[in-house]
Order: sequence, then structure tokens, then C-alpha cells
Amino acid sequence: MEQKDLSKKPATAFASPRFCNVGNFMRMQRFDSAEGLDFAIYGIPFDTASSYRSGARFGPQGIRNISVMMKTNNPVHEVNILDYLKGADLGDVNVVPGYIHPTYERIEEFTSSIIQHDCLPIALGGDHSVTLGELRAIAKKHGPVSLVHFDSHADINDEVFGEKYNHGTPFRRAIEEGLIDPHKSIQIGMRGSLYDAGEFKLAASLGLTLIPTHQVREMGLPAVIELIKKTVGDNKAFLTFDIDFVDPAYAPATGTPEVGGYTSYEAISLIRGISDLNYVGFDIVEVAPIYDHAEVTSLLAANLVFEFISGLALQRKNKSE
Repeated sequence: MEQKDLSKKPATAFASPRFCNVGNFMRMQRFDSAEGLDFAIYGIPFDTASSYRSGARFGPQGIRNISVMMKTNNPVHEVNILDYLKGADLGDVNVVPGYIHPTYERIEEFTSSIIQHDCLPIALGGDHSVTLGELRAIAKKHGPVSLVHFDSHADINDEVFGEKYNHGTPFRRAIEEGLIDPHKSIQIGMRGSLYDAGEFKLAASLGLTLIPTHQVREMGLPAVIELIKKTVGDNKAFLTFDIDFVDPAYAPATGTPEVGGYTSYEAISLIRGISDLNYVGFDIVEVAPIYDHAEVTSLLAANLVFEFISGLALQRKNKSE
């Protein structure tokens, strides 16, 4: 098999215009396998399980398109991500539009193909239902992991429209299937009106720590960051970020927007603040570019992915010093 050049870095805007892009995240190389990589970007363009606006199937494409704006140096962490990590874009999972269970099988298979090479998977969704397929693959490799969940919704419904599998149910199923350890998991940012007034208490009954937005504001972000670290500890962690965590003034392009959320900077600060957790996976979901203006939502999503990768690079840098 032809050997890939893992040292090749993305073209810079000084040598190649940003609009000369073949559709890869940050103009990284497109690989067919995760072998030899530290992290792999892949898309899950599925939105059949969304309950209001559809369009998140175009999220991976939208995030990749604007990710050409990202450069490889993170000045806050003082790290060049590709000096310490090898990464590539593996393309998209061939989902089955309209059929969630066959799609879950394909997500699990694709994610497993990354994990088997001891490579960290980074998925671009898709609606939030896709995370269940990722977690099935993650748990087969690592056992129950800690879930670090940024969202305006808890996604712990038992059913939506009488169905067990929907973007509002993945973490209820993940607990039932033993994919996550709820006692070492945390949900942050829930807000807005509810059908079930006891939803936050339901999270507690399932063993989850849930910090709704009004409590986040009372605590302050530094205290929330410390609570996340305390809850997860040294446990292996999967970070899932629903873009509707951010206020629609900053991220309008999402399926179920909720007002009263967070700024772009606050979202980035939170990811930076928990960069030292023991991560085994990450996804960002619910970006629906059709509702965007000036690509601001997709741009934020690309930056959040970059910040997550920067944290991985910082961990590697610290270990090497």
C-alpha cells in the first residue's frame, strides 16, 4: 500500500488562495485510513432525526468550507497543532437518509475504523442523534466514558413523537446501553421553555450532573470549568458540543435555537478551559448552514474544532517538555 506523507501541512494563504479548497477541514490532506494519525476529522451528514428545522446534513460541508480561515498556530496555547499532532480529513460516513438504525451501524463502523488505529475521532454533524452511534464505537474500545455535553437541551427524553431514537433522546439511550458513566458525566447550558417541568430533576435521577444556564451565570465560567474537571476526573471523556449552546445572535444556523445563550468567546473559553481532560472523542453537531448569514455559525464551529485540537496538541507539547 502506498505510504502517506503524514508530515505534509495545509497550504497557507500566502501560497494558495483560501478559495482554492477541495473541501477538507482546514485544507488538511484527505486520507482513506486513520493509520498513523493522532486525530481524524470526519463528517456525519444526517439530520433525519431532527424535530424542527432540518438542514444539519449540510453541516460538515459548511464547516469544512469556512475552515479555510483557520491557521495552524494557537497563540493562546502557544502551540502549532501540526507540530505535535498528525491529522487528516477522512471524508464522510455514507449515511442512509431517512433510516436511523442503518445509519447508526455505519457511524459505528466508521468511528471504529478510526479508533482501531488509536486515533482520536472528531466528527462534524449532523443532528445530535448521530452521537449515539459514535458512543457505541467509543464504548466498545474504552468502556463507559464520561460525557461532557454543551447544549441548550438535555437530550434525555424517553421518546419523541413516540420514537425512541431522535435527536432529543441520544443520552437517555447512551445511559441505558451502558455507553457513558452518568455519575462522571456533566451537561452544561440547558435553557429555554420545557414540556416537562421536571427535566432537570430527571437528569439527576439518571445520575447526571446538569448545570442549566441560569446556574452557570450565577457560578461564573471559571467555577463551571472546575466543576467539569472535578466531575470527570481522570476518566476517559467524550466531548459533544451542540452549536445551539451558543446564543442564536452568534450562531443562528441551527435546528432548534434557544435565546439567552453564550457568546462565541465564552464557548471558545470553555473549550480552552477543559483542554487537559483525558479525551477519546469529540463531535460538534446541529450546524444547519441554510439558516446562516455570512457563515458565522459554521465559522464558530470550525473554531471550536480547532480549539479542541489545540488542547490535544498542548497536552502532547507538555508531555514532551
